[in-house]
Amino acid sequence: MPTTLEIKTPRLITALPGANAQQVIAADAKFMSPSLTREYALVAKKGHGAIVEDVDGNSFLDFAAGIAVCSTGHCHPKVVEAVQKQAAELIHISGTDFYHHHLPQLAEKLVATMPGREAKKVFFGNSGTEAVEGAIKLARYATKRDKLIAFYGCFHGRTLGSLSLTASKNTQRKNFGTLLGGVEHIPFPYAYRCPHGHTAETCGTEILELLEQQMFKRLFAPEEIAAIIIEPIQGEGGFIPAPAFFLQELQRICNRHGILLIVDEVQSGVGRTGKWWAYEHAGIEPDIVCVAKGIASGMPLSAFVAKEGVMTWKKGSHGTTYGGNPVCIASALATLDLIEHSYRENARKMGDYIFGRLHDWTKRFKIVGDVRGKGLMIGVEIVRDQKTKEKAADLRDAVVSKAFHKGLLTLSAGENTIRMSPPLLIDEEQADFAIRTLEECFREVEKTI
Repeated sequence: MPTTLEIKTPRLITALPGANAQQVIAADAKFMSPSLTREYALVAKKGHGAIVEDVDGNSFLDFAAGIAVCSTGHCHPKVVEAVQKQAAELIHISGTDFYHHHLPQLAEKLVATMPGREAKKVFFGNSGTEAVEGAIKLARYATKRDKLIAFYGCFHGRTLGSLSLTASKNTQRKNFGTLLGGVEHIPFPYAYRCPHGHTAETCGTEILELLEQQMFKRLFAPEEIAAIIIEPIQGEGGFIPAPAFFLQELQRICNRHGILLIVDEVQSGVGRTGKWWAYEHAGIEPDIVCVAKGIASGMPLSAFVAKEGVMTWKKGSHGTTYGGNPVCIASALATLDLIEHSYRENARKMGDYIFGRLHDWTKRFKIVGDVRGKGLMIGVEIVRDQKTKEKAADLRDAVVSKAFHKGLLTLSAGENTIRMSPPLLIDEEQADFAIRTLEECFREVEKTI
């Protein structure tokens, strides 16, 4: 029987969920917080590359990658080696109180991936929401202003500060009381549903006018605004790319008024779009960049990277106990090396290959309304009717469930989008399997409507 190390496509040997998985699910229901959302009954045991094996021995092709976290695949040998070596030397020492040599080493390497003229500094944390929280604090500290602007559909995290920016689903905000004050939201340029009929390249002009002609004049004077935060490709909101011109004009507006531009690259960064950072496709230079997920191949690490002229706060203004943990740093160093020399280019190449295969999906399948994204950040929006663009969350969920039962792991995003964010090491054989599987699922679901 082949092992997880030897297979590249799924192998299912039991009904799903299997007997062992059912036991775990029952224990989970008894002891775990009910706030956790699970899309289907995967109970993972081990993984290698783009394959995940469950507790019953079923193997799945992973096109979710732990929500875009496992950038170099599951348990890459070089990452495992780096983690094991560091764990035998030093597991923890707090970077708030002491130095350790890996911190500036990773910071230098991370800064080197970010183009631009200005020098930059780094603060390490544990998660994406922590990076956003730090960016909020830094923006307020650096500008001496307190207002913030974010976008509808955005997801920036679940702690109270980042949740105040998040505007993805009301469930994420409901019953948590008053959030951070001074936060307003504006529409995100969503080309497929653009009310003005713009293309993916031109959608958003009216939003910029709304910002300057309405918000600046009626809600917040621009000199009160500390920062505008945006995902260059909305993640949780549905894998929606912002047009390049929109990001460029947003930076121009920020620069004119002394507003900091924060770019949230938690899901879109670290090589996933074929460049180190999704904002590079627009040629901009943000003031602060939030990083997490794929930076350390599954170890808990995040960062926010700011221009040197912005990160000027005094000692004690911000700190962390675990951020920049030596083992996580070692994993990140190995991860960035692999992405630099192999997987960033593979993400570009395989993204081009997959988008080439999907170019006619809206013509072939009546439930596919839009296919979008960059590199290996791919969203497929599911609709009930292509003319009315009626959102079909139930059909989306049916496709995701059917794909799982055929051995393909995907996730939902937004109200009705399927997201594919596989490890950056996938090859054509695995891409072809994923494409064939989804096509089978589309055909099966279309027979039900």
